[in-house]
Amino acid sequence: MKVLVRNGNVDRALRLFKRKITDSNILFDYREKEHYQKPSTKRQKKKAAAIARERKRREEFQLNRK
Repeated sequence: MKVLVRNGNVDRALRLFKRKITDSNILFDYREKEHYQKPSTKRQKKKAAAIARERKRREEFQLNRK
């Protein structure tokens, strides 16, 4: 991945680089592959995240009804 530094403006180039990294999910993939996770552990985490999302959605729904 390349980012050009124009007029010696390193701060702007660094910001652009960080934005490119986050948009392409490179950092997420790196962190995900940093340590091996068993498939059963992945399923458990995925299920727990889905439950948490559903709980949050229901709480927001209850607040909006009042």
